[in-house]
Amino acid sequence: MRRIARDLAERALEAAPPGDGALAHVESERSLMLRFARSQPTQSTSVTDARVELAVVCDGHVGRASTNAQDEEALAACGRRAAEAAEAAARAGGPGPYPGLPTTSSPAAHDGHDPETARLDPARGGAALEAAVSAAADRGVEAHGTWTVGEVEHAVASSAGVLAAERVTDAFMKVVCIAPQGRSGYASGATVAVGDLDPPRLAARAAELAAAPGEPAVLEAGEHPVVFEPAAVGELLELLGRCAFNGLLHAEGQGALAGRLGTLVAAPAINLSDSPRYGSTLPRSFDAEGMPKGPLALIQDGVAHAVVHDTASGALAGGRSTGHASAPGGDPVGPVPSNMVMVGGGAADAAELALPIERGLYVTRLWYGNVVRADEALVTAVTRDGTFLIEDGQITRPATDMRLTDGALGILASVQALGSRPELVSDGELYGRRYARGSVCPPLRCGSVRFTGPAG
Repeated sequence: MRRIARDLAERALEAAPPGDGALAHVESERSLMLRFARSQPTQSTSVTDARVELAVVCDGHVGRASTNAQDEEALAACGRRAAEAAEAAARAGGPGPYPGLPTTSSPAAHDGHDPETARLDPARGGAALEAAVSAAADRGVEAHGTWTVGEVEHAVASSAGVLAAERVTDAFMKVVCIAPQGRSGYASGATVAVGDLDPPRLAARAAELAAAPGEPAVLEAGEHPVVFEPAAVGELLELLGRCAFNGLLHAEGQGALAGRLGTLVAAPAINLSDSPRYGSTLPRSFDAEGMPKGPLALIQDGVAHAVVHDTASGALAGGRSTGHASAPGGDPVGPVPSNMVMVGGGAADAAELALPIERGLYVTRLWYGNVVRADEALVTAVTRDGTFLIEDGQITRPATDMRLTDGALGILASVQALGSRPELVSDGELYGRRYARGSVCPPLRCGSVRFTGPAG
């Protein structure tokens, strides 16, 4: 096994000023991305890069600095910048709240690396694009989207004795098909192994949604029953992670679960966990501070059980890290779950979920989601790329896109049934450092979701 990231982390730690503790966090990326639009390839990128982040502790404050250079002089300069930032914060604010770098045992192994994916074979990408274009052409629509594969090595070394390293791979494909009349359809796949992606199936599904016949129905603003596909459920869970399971917001009394742990917050059918080694997720064994990741029940039988913490938020809450640091010393926005898994139910598919609905919406995905008020879990997003009308238990014809504005916990409280086949969903927008993540979730039916009008 290669040890590029681990060796670099050890060298960076040696070059950093010790302060009250120092930590080196390294990510070494190799990736390939192909984009296509209007059924033509438009862009390809190949990335080989390593990023070193050094954190130095001084009197309860953490200073951080990063570099892409790997020579000793650059690493030493990076360490000095981190130490200077921590020292300046200590001078300005006195003793800080950070309790010190964590010490930890060895993280558990996982099956998150696939050698075939790590080859970054561009021929696979070319074949995927060709399949997508062909499937779109069969339905008379245009194909747009992205195909990408990557291998990332993570490593953490600290003066507290932590030394952890792992390699992971990921593969992602997104297809958006657009029909001549302007309607669109979406499908995506995310996985550890590129061989598990099915480009023809994804493109055929996106094309089917885009080419669906019928004049779009217009629903009035108000509350409607909804069948959400997994991609839409995944977006709701991501928003909920930011406002409800965020340990920093929770410790400050600003999160949606403040004062509600141990109470019923969702339908009894809802079982949600953060499970970084679940079979179909994108696994991780440790966080940016080297803390091991393990399964954590968030909601069980509708009852809120836990929020996630890094070292900083755990100390503020009077507890400890749950292995969710996204940056050494803690991210200012707080820790969030990275491998959410929702258990499925008994419905065979979305068509079965729709059967009890007299009039409602079928939503393929949600787009441009944002938290409006964190303490209420009030979120907003718009339906996109496959919104349909449900009439008398049947998914009948397209519907105009709508703006959802509702409480994410309230939506989960109105869940009536879940599909039996959870799947991994991801937005795949791997901008900046490559940290592939996603949620495993089933389709589900909600009895009432509030829409405030048409999208736009």
